[in-house]
Amino acid sequence: MSARAIMVAAPRSGGGKTTVTLALLAAFRRRGIRVGAAKTGPDYIDPAFHAALTGRPGLNLDSWCMKPDLLAATLEAARQDVDLVVVESAMGLFDGLVAPNGARGSPSDIAARFNIPVLLVLDVSGQGQTVGAVAHGFATWQPDVQVAGVVLNRVASPRHARLTEGAIQAAGLPVCGTLLRQPGTPLPERHLGLVQAREHDGLTDWLEDLADKAERELNLDAILATARPLPENLLPDTLLQAPNSQFTPLNSAILQGSSPAPMQALPPGALPPPGQRIALADDAAFSFLYGHLALFWRQAGAELVPFSPLANEAPDPSCDVCWLPGGYPELHAGRLAAAEHFRDGLASFAQTRPVHGECGGFMVLGEALEDAQGTRHRMTGLLGHVTSFARRKLNLGYREATLLAPSLLGQAGTTLRGHEFHYATVVETGADAPLAHLRAGDGTDLGPCGGRRGAVSGSFFHVLACGHPASPPHSGWSHTGSS
Repeated sequence: MSARAIMVAAPRSGGGKTTVTLALLAAFRRRGIRVGAAKTGPDYIDPAFHAALTGRPGLNLDSWCMKPDLLAATLEAARQDVDLVVVESAMGLFDGLVAPNGARGSPSDIAARFNIPVLLVLDVSGQGQTVGAVAHGFATWQPDVQVAGVVLNRVASPRHARLTEGAIQAAGLPVCGTLLRQPGTPLPERHLGLVQAREHDGLTDWLEDLADKAERELNLDAILATARPLPENLLPDTLLQAPNSQFTPLNSAILQGSSPAPMQALPPGALPPPGQRIALADDAAFSFLYGHLALFWRQAGAELVPFSPLANEAPDPSCDVCWLPGGYPELHAGRLAAAEHFRDGLASFAQTRPVHGECGGFMVLGEALEDAQGTRHRMTGLLGHVTSFARRKLNLGYREATLLAPSLLGQAGTTLRGHEFHYATVVETGADAPLAHLRAGDGTDLGPCGGRRGAVSGSFFHVLACGHPASPPHSGWSHTGSS
């Protein structure tokens, strides 16, 4: 039988989507149901919690960054060997770019494309019967998005429950749970969101408590009944690759000029693995690697070889590229500055093989990093910039990057889609050539970004997928719902 799917969504961020998603995953797993998960939009932290619960890679589905075939291949991976896929939405259900429906980066794009019913989580604190109008609006806004049920969150009292439940039922929607507001210890947060799953010593107990709450306050049978089977054949015929369909890794083709054994093909729009053996920084300072990248790289035949800069480890010299993901180097700058074996080993590696850093990795490739207190810490110096977490400015949004020269990300002129989300700023630019030219998701020209020196490259840009021609930005907002 095909796996079923349901999307947990809300009107806004902070409404309880992550709590409900984790509660459902924990409670259904306790019942013996094989669960998988995915997150719409760019996000690293929530998928890591999904992975901790499901034992499967945390995956993302993004309709602006990812071509339809790549979306299908990623959802296909999420539903393999599971009974239920819970898709957690980002932001509000209909939030995204002002662009054509289906390619706005909104959770509703994913729900409509794959016919996934929505479980709407409503934070009803400070509201009564008005929640019925909110639910009705969500249920009728876009005809190809089905709101199949509602969970009321942060309910204050039995009387409050009766008022809000009655309003939802009057709107013609079933109430699938009423989560009472109660004292407790929420998951701690920091500047980029929740503290990472790998940093929680008490995560197992917290998730067990969530499962208990779900069993008490959610109608798990009704929620499971609203989940809809995914299509048997998510992948079009063009993606049912023959075993001998192959490509050559980017690093070998572009940077080394060698011709290793080719690898199996990837879904259209997927970023090819930068090499066949990829040294991957992986610890509390470097953890932001998208699950679908790692998954498809491995499926294509690449090997990921982790190492920990915080443990003063250097990249394995048998690897042919090194990738430094984003993360929280600003919280560990002193330890990284003292990690001489890491720094010397990375410098030696970079003399003959490519090194790339994303966001936090880019910060570590620079000359120095200022922590929150303004203390300057020596970094690897493979690029010339200096970054600061003391002088903060939020940079957040979709990005399209066009490479200005060959790198392990692709040939010059290659277009990549992804995002930025950081508070750190570049306070000294250095003299390195820029890596790429950047545009915002709405088409705004943001100018050159990042740096490159020899085979070393980096930027604050996080890549999700290879790009495709951007649609011209719309001048106004429209939707397909009834007026």
